[in-house]
Amino acid sequence: MSPRRSGILLHPTSLPGRFGIGELGPEAHRFAGFLAAAGQRLWQVLPLGPTGYGDSPYQCFSAFAGNPLLVSLETLVEDGWLDASDLEPARDFPQDAVDYDAVAAFKLPLLDRAFRNFEARAAPAARAGFDSFRQAHAAWLDDYALFMAVREAHETAAWTAWEAGIRERRPEAVARWRKDLSQAIRARQFGQYLFFTQWQHLQDRCRALDVAIMGDVPIFVAHDSADVWSHPELFQLGPDGSRKVVAGVPPDYFSATGQLWGNPLYDWGELARTGYAWWIDRVRAALRMVDLVRLDHFRGFEGFWEIPAGKETAVEGRWVKGPGAALFEALRDALGDLPIVAENLGVITPEVEALRERFGFPGMAILQFAFGRDPEAAQFQPHNYPRNRVVYTGTHDNDTTVGWWASSGAGDSTRTDGDVRDERARALAYLDAEGREIHWAFIRAALASVADTAIVPLQDLLGLGSEARMNLPGRAHGNWRWRFTAGSLTDEIRERLKKMAELYGRTAAGPTGGPEE
Repeated sequence: MSPRRSGILLHPTSLPGRFGIGELGPEAHRFAGFLAAAGQRLWQVLPLGPTGYGDSPYQCFSAFAGNPLLVSLETLVEDGWLDASDLEPARDFPQDAVDYDAVAAFKLPLLDRAFRNFEARAAPAARAGFDSFRQAHAAWLDDYALFMAVREAHETAAWTAWEAGIRERRPEAVARWRKDLSQAIRARQFGQYLFFTQWQHLQDRCRALDVAIMGDVPIFVAHDSADVWSHPELFQLGPDGSRKVVAGVPPDYFSATGQLWGNPLYDWGELARTGYAWWIDRVRAALRMVDLVRLDHFRGFEGFWEIPAGKETAVEGRWVKGPGAALFEALRDALGDLPIVAENLGVITPEVEALRERFGFPGMAILQFAFGRDPEAAQFQPHNYPRNRVVYTGTHDNDTTVGWWASSGAGDSTRTDGDVRDERARALAYLDAEGREIHWAFIRAALASVADTAIVPLQDLLGLGSEARMNLPGRAHGNWRWRFTAGSLTDEIRERLKKMAELYGRTAAGPTGGPEE
C-alpha cells in the first residue's frame, strides 16, 4: 500500500526570481527544502517541455525536451559559462507574472552566449559530459535540435510552411540542413544539456529530502512539434502535413462549448503495429525525470473526442475508441510497474474506470467539484473516496479555492448564480466552516480524507484569489503566467501545514526513483 502523503502543485515557471520566470536554480532548491520542512512528500509539476502556442506546457515543441527558459542563469555563472556581468542589468521583469516574450528575448541570447563560452572555454571533462549527453539522448535530441534550428531559419514558421524538402524530411534535404545549421543544432543540444543537468541536480536534492516529484505526461502533442514532424506516420495528417481531425472535449463543467485543443490525433493502428514503441520511449523518458506521472486526459485512452479540423468549437465531434488496455500492457511489459496517476476527470464512463482499475492506477478527486447539485458531485466528496485516490483542493485548470468561493460562476463554467449559492451552503455545512479561511478548510478536508495522496496548489496554500489562477480552459492566451513572490512562504504557513500533515499521518517518507538508465 502506498504511504499516506501530501504535497504541493507548483510549476517551476511560478518560482520567484529576478529574471522574469522561475528557474531550476537556488529558488527551486529552496522550495524543495520548504516542502520537506513542511512535512510534504510530493512536488507536482506540469509538463516541463519547451512551450509553443499560448505558452502552454500542454503545447510543446517536443514531448521529450526540456524548457530552456527554466535554465538557471545564476547556475551558469557558477559553472563558468556566463560571467556575472552578463546578467547586469537584468530587465525590470514583473515579479508576480511571466511575460514569456520578454523572458525569451532576454534569456535565449544568454543561452547562446553560454554555448559560445562553452565551446571556447570547456575543459576536456566538460566536453566529454556534453558528448555523452548527446549520445544518450540522440533518439530524440537530434530531431529536436534540427527541428528548432530549421524553424528559426524559417523565421519561426510552423513546419508545414517550410520548404518542401525539409518539410517532408527527404534524406538529401535533411543532410544539407544538418550541415548548414550544424552550429545552431549544437547550440540547441547544449541548451538541453544545461536543462537536464540542472534538473538532475534538483532531482537529487529532492531525493535527499525524501520529496518525490510527480510529473505530467499530456496525452496529446502539439502539431507544430518535432514529434509530429519527425513521425508524421503516427498521426492523422493530410499529405501536406495538415491535421485531418483534432483533439478536444465536449461541453462540460468548464465550458458550454467544450474545449477545442487543436492537437493532432494519433493513428493508433500504426502505433499498435510498432508495439507502441513511441509511447514506451516517451513514458520511459518521463520516468527518468520524475518518480511518478500524472497521465493527462486518461479518458482519451479508452475513447477520445474527435473534431473535424477547421471547426470553431468542440461541439461538433464524436467519440472514437482509443487503444485501451493494449497500450498499458505494452508499457507494463517494457517498463514494469507503472507509477501512474490517471487524470480521470470529465465525461467518465464505466469502461474508462474499468481500464483504470485493471491497472491499479489511482484516480483523481477535486474538492471544488464536491458540492454541486449534479449527481456526479458525490464521487468528489471525501466520505466516498477509496484509499487509492489523489485528492486535490483544485488543479491548474480550476480557479483558486478563494477565487472559486468568491466567484459568481459566470464566464468560466456552466454554473448559475443560484448554483453558486447552493454550492456555498453545501460546502459550509459539509466542512463545518464559517467561510473564513475557506482555503484552509479545503486543505484540512483533503489531508483528513482517507485518500492516500493529497495535493494542494500553492495558490490555495497562500490563500490567493482569481488573480493567481494558472489556466482558464478554452482561453487561448494569458494563461500559465502566475508566479509567487519571495517571502510569501512564511514560517507560519510552513508550521501550520506541517502540523496538519502530522495530524493526519501524511509525513512518512515514501520511495522515490524511476527506471534505471
